[in-house]
Amino acid sequence: MMSNVLKSYELAKERYAQTGVDTDQVIEKLGKIKISMNCWQGDDVNGFLFQDVALSGGIQTTGNYPGKATTVAQLKQDMEKALSMIPGKHKVSLHAIYADTDEKVDLDQLEPKHFASWIEWAKENGLGLDFNPTCFSHPMADSGFTISSADPKIRAFWIEHCKRCRRIADYFGRELGQKCVTNYWFPDGYKDIPIDREAPRKRMMTALDEVFSEDMDPQYNLDAIESKVFGIGAESYTVGSNEFCVGYATSRKKACCLDAGHYHPTEVISDKISSVLLFTDELLLHVSRPVRWDSDHVVILDDELNAIAQSLVRTNLLARTHIGLDFFDASINRIACWVIGMRNMQKALLKAMLEPTETFKKLELDGDYTSRLALTEEQKVMPFGAVWDYFCEKAGVPVGDAWLSEVKQYEKDVLSKR
Repeated sequence: MMSNVLKSYELAKERYAQTGVDTDQVIEKLGKIKISMNCWQGDDVNGFLFQDVALSGGIQTTGNYPGKATTVAQLKQDMEKALSMIPGKHKVSLHAIYADTDEKVDLDQLEPKHFASWIEWAKENGLGLDFNPTCFSHPMADSGFTISSADPKIRAFWIEHCKRCRRIADYFGRELGQKCVTNYWFPDGYKDIPIDREAPRKRMMTALDEVFSEDMDPQYNLDAIESKVFGIGAESYTVGSNEFCVGYATSRKKACCLDAGHYHPTEVISDKISSVLLFTDELLLHVSRPVRWDSDHVVILDDELNAIAQSLVRTNLLARTHIGLDFFDASINRIACWVIGMRNMQKALLKAMLEPTETFKKLELDGDYTSRLALTEEQKVMPFGAVWDYFCEKAGVPVGDAWLSEVKQYEKDVLSKR
């Protein structure tokens, strides 16, 4: 007997076919898109390398919802639970402070062996791994400067850390047989107005050149540079500004990382994607939800998320773009945060892929802006929800809000006992 989900899908399939869209093909394509799930949502960006170290670098988490992961094993268990409710096979993004080791090791001493258990876990679960140097929450970052510090000892420490992270990323890529995206973000900046804006940027440029001096196989490692407009404690000046990072990435053939919360409130990354990819081969997105500033709220299916997906799909840029999530909310269930964010990113991609893009493009080229507006508005009430439910059912994950009861049960059975 045909399920209600399948019945609804068949009606939706027929409706989309009238616009020239094959929903079966769309579902097949969507199932192959990997999204990088941020591990730091699970423990409020604490990591396990250092104990009782306060967050720095302008990073804040708000809330104290019970059940936070406090060990590597707990974090893996929580991510497995979240991933079991998300269609498809994806990647997990790790920060360097999530090393799994009993050794007392500093950031400039990290080696691939300190992440061996993550490789084993990723293989067991059919996942890829991405990586991030952790250039905050450390005494060597207390001055507000890391890789651009005027102190050569501080600068050398962070250069060595980043070099080692690249080698770890290369190890991830080779072991898992898929590219590891290594993202470099630095909180360096001044709270108040600086006299010399150039010198720190020169130091950062030179330091990055040294970090990237070792050849890496691009098949296994992709370096990305992330900018930010300001941070707490660096309100007046950020060394790694948008102009610096775009200039560095394009001149050194690196990828840019566009974080949804790292620009002025009126700027959106959906409008930046097509520009950046004209001048770089690949792109990393940190999909987040800034509320008045870089607040890193959980991603919802809002206008900007839809616009990000449309920018990727309408101009065929998905193959050159790596999508990662970057948010952390400690005020609600952390497993739910992952599930909501990941599924919403997939929903946005699905909505964009269900558009009759070529029809819209022709109307635009013909100057028929009346029809363009009319049809794109009608697209908003097309039955994409029925296609989404079928996609979930076919992937063997909960349909609709059925996942929420699983999360609540997991909270009762596991999280509440921590």
